[in-house]
Amino acid sequence: MKNLETTAQQKLTYPHTLLNVLQKLRHDLIAEGNNIFGKWRSLITRTPFTPSAQNLAYYLALRHHDIRPIQLALTPWGLSSLSQIESRVMPNLEGVIATLGAVCGQDPTFFPKHPPLEAFFEGDRLLKTHTDELFGHPPNHRQVRIMVTLPSHAATDETFILDLVQRGVDCLRINCAHDSQVEWESMIHKIRQAEEKTQRQCKIFMDLGGPKLRLKTVIPPKGKKRIHPGEGLLLTHQKPTKPHKNHFQASLTLPDVLKQVKVGATIWVDDGHIGGTVESIGEEGVLIRITHARPKGEKVRVDKGINFPDTPLDLNPLTDKDRQDLDFVAIHADIIGYSFVQKANDMEILQWELEQRLGVEWRKVAIVAKIETLTAVKNLPELIIHGAGKQPFGVMIARGDLAVEIGYQRLAEMQEEILWLCQAAHVPVIWATQVLENLVKNSIPSRAEMTDAAMAERAECVMLNKGAYIGQGVDILDEVLSRMQTHQLKKTPQLRALDSWKI
Repeated sequence: MKNLETTAQQKLTYPHTLLNVLQKLRHDLIAEGNNIFGKWRSLITRTPFTPSAQNLAYYLALRHHDIRPIQLALTPWGLSSLSQIESRVMPNLEGVIATLGAVCGQDPTFFPKHPPLEAFFEGDRLLKTHTDELFGHPPNHRQVRIMVTLPSHAATDETFILDLVQRGVDCLRINCAHDSQVEWESMIHKIRQAEEKTQRQCKIFMDLGGPKLRLKTVIPPKGKKRIHPGEGLLLTHQKPTKPHKNHFQASLTLPDVLKQVKVGATIWVDDGHIGGTVESIGEEGVLIRITHARPKGEKVRVDKGINFPDTPLDLNPLTDKDRQDLDFVAIHADIIGYSFVQKANDMEILQWELEQRLGVEWRKVAIVAKIETLTAVKNLPELIIHGAGKQPFGVMIARGDLAVEIGYQRLAEMQEEILWLCQAAHVPVIWATQVLENLVKNSIPSRAEMTDAAMAERAECVMLNKGAYIGQGVDILDEVLSRMQTHQLKKTPQLRALDSWKI
């Protein structure tokens, strides 16, 4: 006997049944989407973002449904399978309904009119407008922007920044976790000089350090240099002063987080090179039993990051240092990178700080929310509304911390979902972390990272980190992105003529 799923799919092969299902779906989306948007309406003061917020609400309503059977049933009729619906939810759905209604010979007064042609491209236009607002106009040969993180020596090297701008970099990132305002000011001066010499605009992205958890002091047991699986790492409340007889010891930059950790929680150190679980909690601190390290062991190094992926840490996203840095950043940055933002209230905290420094002009400064935790992923719609609803806004997929927080096996899946959600909101995305890393550091790219760079074309900006061969990295990324845009636009394949095979 056929199962119910197969029977339901067979019923959808009848066009009249499929039409009724689509009509019901549309009715539900309007009700659910308008309900979601109604909760957001009062938060949106940037009027041009309103249609984007409405589309995002419809998209969230759509993704509450499993529409895979409908997609499969639409294919034999030569109709849109709704697989590129993100930026234009209602026009796509209503266009399919109107066409299928005509196929069924139904009275057109019983279903929506076919949307005008421009409705199908309005989402793309809004995304381009918001991207241009964030990064400036793109170069003539390439739509996806290139961002580069500046090393410390860029402050004193007279030609480094000019060379990058000449090669086509659209945005330069200053990491406020490093250097000081003296170096930042020198970098900014050189960026403005490069703009004048090249007649090319280059945006300044200043990245607040945020409450980054790092190992502050590390003391190994006597005679030990590396930690191995099965051994202990004691995270101490106070700075350790002498070796422990059994365990590695380490203090944290933010020791208060140890009060939020529970027995059994997972921890990762140094971008996942060292992993373990909380075995016990005592007066000295939190004891981690190491479960993940190479057989020959791993060095426990000072200043390496530490993550608690299954512990929802309650941290203020702005540290005292961030607030001091904002006095400079608010005046000089075109774009502010917001590290470890996790919930809607976090956006309001930074916006309030900007208003205190800039008055009514604060809305002109762009914010990029760096998505680094599972909490941030879950709250992404609210982050978008609170950000883009008030000022130029973008999202960075910070794949380093995000991979450790959610698990490497889920990174690709989450990356796709973030891209889809941001496209639905017409919000630009920055594809970041380890892009062409081997090339930039060692001059030779791995095969896998070339594919990663090509797939990054679906974002609006790609970030390269610092390295000795950064100039070569920019050149190759520029060519890859330029070539790929003739093949791919977001999720949509571009079927240009192929000349690799001649018959």
